[in-house]
Amino acid sequence: MPKQPLIVGNPVFVVVDMQAGGDMPVEEVGIDHMPGYAERIARTQKLLAAARAAGVPVVFFQEVHRPSGIDFGRELDGTEGVHCVDGRPGTELHPALLPEPGEFHIVKRRYSGFIGTDFEIVLSGLKASTLILVGGLTDVCVHYTFADAHQRDFYVRVVTDCVGGSSQYRHDAALDAMEYLQAGALRTSDEILAAFHALATPVLEGAAR
Repeated sequence: MPKQPLIVGNPVFVVVDMQAGGDMPVEEVGIDHMPGYAERIARTQKLLAAARAAGVPVVFFQEVHRPSGIDFGRELDGTEGVHCVDGRPGTELHPALLPEPGEFHIVKRRYSGFIGTDFEIVLSGLKASTLILVGGLTDVCVHYTFADAHQRDFYVRVVTDCVGGSSQYRHDAALDAMEYLQAGALRTSDEILAAFHALATPVLEGAAR
C-alpha cells in the first residue's frame, strides 16, 4: 500500500488528554510522564490556532475516573497508579488548551477515545477521514485511539513533537508501532502547520493553471 497524502478527505484535530497533570510529579498524579510537557503544550497551541483558522473541527479528550474507582477496570493492573480522578488536581484540562464554543469535549473512562464515548458518532457527523492526534500518553491513550481509528479505516496522523509517553523508550516504541500500521502516520508539527495553513489559504482562480 503506498504512503498516503498527509490529509485525505476531511481532517479532525484530536487533542488527547492534555490535562493539567502532565507535568506534575508521579506521586501526585499516579502516572509517569516523559519531560517536555510545557514545550508540547506550546507547540499544540500553535497547531490549535492554525486548525481553528482553517476551519478544522477540534475534539478534546479528557480521561476522568469516578472517585469510587468503579470505572478503572484493569487500568491499575500494570504500572499505573490511581490517576485522573474527578475533582482531584491535575485531572482538569490544561488551561492553555480549552475547547471553544462549537468544539467537542469528550470525557472518557478508558484509554481509547472510541470506548464508551460518542466519538464515532461525532466523526460520522463531521464526515471525517483523517484524524490528527496530539497529546498523551503516546504509548497508552494516543496509541490505543490510533489503533482503534486504524481498524475503523480512518487515516491517522500523529504529531511526533506534540505527543509524550510514560518514558522515552515507550514513546519511541509506540511511535514505531503506529508507523508500522500506517506508513506516513508520523508527522512533525511543522508539517501539520503547513497543511493547516494551506487549507486556510483560498486558491485564486486560475492559480493552478
